[in-house]
Amino acid sequence: MQKEREVRILLKNGMVFTGKSFGYEQSVSGEVVFNTAMTGYPESLTDPSYKGQILVSTYPLVGNYGVPSATEKNGLKAYFESDQIHITALIISDYSFTYHHWNAAKSLQTWLIEHKIPGIYDVDTRVLTQVLRESGTMLGKIIFDDEPEFYDPSRENLVDKVSIKKPVRYGNGRYIIGLVDCGVKNNIIRQLLSYETTVIRLPWDYNFNRDSFDGIFLTNGPGDPKSCEKTIVHLREALMGDIPIFGICLGSQLMALAAGGDTYKLKYGHRSHNQPVRRAGTPQCYITSQNHGYAVNPQKIPKGWEIYFENVNDRTVEGIIHKEKPFFSTQFHPEASGGPTDTQFLFEKFINNVKKYK
Repeated sequence: MQKEREVRILLKNGMVFTGKSFGYEQSVSGEVVFNTAMTGYPESLTDPSYKGQILVSTYPLVGNYGVPSATEKNGLKAYFESDQIHITALIISDYSFTYHHWNAAKSLQTWLIEHKIPGIYDVDTRVLTQVLRESGTMLGKIIFDDEPEFYDPSRENLVDKVSIKKPVRYGNGRYIIGLVDCGVKNNIIRQLLSYETTVIRLPWDYNFNRDSFDGIFLTNGPGDPKSCEKTIVHLREALMGDIPIFGICLGSQLMALAAGGDTYKLKYGHRSHNQPVRRAGTPQCYITSQNHGYAVNPQKIPKGWEIYFENVNDRTVEGIIHKEKPFFSTQFHPEASGGPTDTQFLFEKFINNVKKYK
């Protein structure tokens, strides 16, 4: 075990927290956000939607089940959401230097050091989370020796940083799905491949209207959806036709923008595994996994569309659906790796739309 070093965490509002290092030792800066999930750090850390963010885990003990192996299946990491860690740094309350799990291949500490990601523990994450909850998500720094400038990831097109650069093919099924990669989680592809599909993974700015697909899938991703201007232009053209479209998370925001709606930045976002979501206009409620910092403006739902789901806690829009055409989206993650799996039926809904179109 490496010698522990005292580390400072400086927030943009001037508040300072101290902790001890258990990861890679370098000063970094980013947007500080919190996640309330009790488990699932291998999935969270490899989720491209966290690009540019310093992640605070509200669960007190982290690291006790280690990190799984890098086994691949169908060209994808079997136990991760991408090929790398995307968070800028990890802040936790207590780190378990001893881990045990049937699938563990290494410790969280070893994994962070391999990917050059700082990890800080012995931090009062209860107070830090309360600050973020009351003041809103803010910029922060992890300071070892040198002090970096505050870095605001929302000013960049983060989707361009995490999307693939050329198309990749998965599977060999009957139905051809064009997947617009804005920072896709691997389990979205796994879910689609569980049906009779061929998934063509496309760069975020690829003009999918030039090709012949049986369905279009818009993925999750980091940052402000309005930075994806090229995707919005291509999607606006697709919405004039009848090809089935399903959008998740950032994909939901892009669909709303392309249809003529609007989006806004949430105070501190939704990042947890147990957000209650209700089907609009019904008593049906589902438990969902979420990770996003932006939402669709409920006052500007496009003509011909309606709210599909809404958050029970704060009434934010959790999805939209077209009244006539086979277009719908969700702000939450029905593919959640590790669960909850309450809303996986939405993939079947999309595939049924694809079959009818085919």
